[in-house]
Amino acid sequence: MNKIEVNILQIMADVLEKPVAELNTESTQDNIDTWDSIKHLNLVVAIEEEFDIVIPIEEVGHLVSFKLIEVIVKEQLENEGKTY
Repeated sequence: MNKIEVNILQIMADVLEKPVAELNTESTQDNIDTWDSIKHLNLVVAIEEEFDIVIPIEEVGHLVSFKLIEVIVKEQLENEGKTY
């Protein structure tokens, strides 16, 4: 795993109150019972803070899995000319 993936998993674990060992690249809103609407918003904020990016409002609803979060984080880093 690269640094971005590791940090996304750690953020998910912290926000969703799950051990990192229970999460993986296949983790989604459908298979994590603690992932509700409030935690979803907290997850977005934590991701923005960690990676120093702004997730466009139209993308917030698409952050429903590790894989989609990773794609959007990488896109935003690239769009904002940042490296991580």
